[in-house]
Amino acid sequence: MTTIQKNDFIELEFTGKTNDRIFDTTNPKEAEEIGIENPKDIKPLTISAGNEMMLKGLDEQLEGKELNKTYKIHILPNKAFGPRDPKLIRTYGLNNFRKNNIDPYPGMALQLDNQVVKVLSVSGGRVTVDFNNPLAGKEVDYTYKITKKITDDKEKINALQDFFFKQQFDFTIKDKKIIFNKPEIKPLLEMLAPKFKEMTGFEFVVEEKKDSKEKKEEKKIQKDSKEKKEEKEDKTEEKK
Repeated sequence: MTTIQKNDFIELEFTGKTNDRIFDTTNPKEAEEIGIENPKDIKPLTISAGNEMMLKGLDEQLEGKELNKTYKIHILPNKAFGPRDPKLIRTYGLNNFRKNNIDPYPGMALQLDNQVVKVLSVSGGRVTVDFNNPLAGKEVDYTYKITKKITDDKEKINALQDFFFKQQFDFTIKDKKIIFNKPEIKPLLEMLAPKFKEMTGFEFVVEEKKDSKEKKEEKKIQKDSKEKKEEKEDKTEEKK
C-alpha cells in the first residue's frame, strides 16, 4: 500500500467549500458552475506534500494518506485563511476614487494597492474598504483525493515552476543540480533554492551562457579601450 510522505510530489484533486458554497475546485464542471474563467483549463494541482503549497490545515493532512481514496476535512480559520484583522479595514476619501473615475458602492470589489479589496460602506465623503481575504475568519470544508505520486524529476521541477514562477523555463539536470540559463530569475531562485533543495534533493542554480559571458568581456574591453583613447586625447589637448 502506497502512502504519502513529506516532500512527496503528488497530483491532488479537491473541492473547497464554505457554508456549502464552492470557492475553489480542480473539477472543470464545478469551476464552470461558480464562474471561474476558462474552466476547461482547470486540472488537478501538483504539489509537494508537507510544504504549505496548500492551506495549512489541508497540507498537514496529506502525509500518511493513500492514493485514489476520497477524504474530507473541516478546517478552522487559524489553519485556513486566518482570522479577520480589524487593522485591515481602512478608510479613504471618496475623492481619491472619483479622480480615477471609480464610483464605489458597498459590496464592490476592486483593485487597490495591488490586491483585490471589498468596499464596506460609502458615506459622508468616506469609503471604508476591507483588505482581509474574503474567506478570512471562515471555517472551510475540503473533499480531496490524491490521484498520483510524481516520480519523474522533470515533472517535479516544472510543478515547482508552475507554482512559484507561474511559467516554465528550460533547464538541465546535471550532477544533482538543476541548471537554468535565465539570469532574470536568479534573485528569486536564490531565495527559494534552500527550500527547493529540501523538497527535491537538488541544488538550483542559474548559469549564464558562455556567449553571454564573452559578450560582457568584449564590452568591458571596448569600454576600457574607449576610456584610454579619451584619456590620451585629453592629454594631447593639454599639451596644446
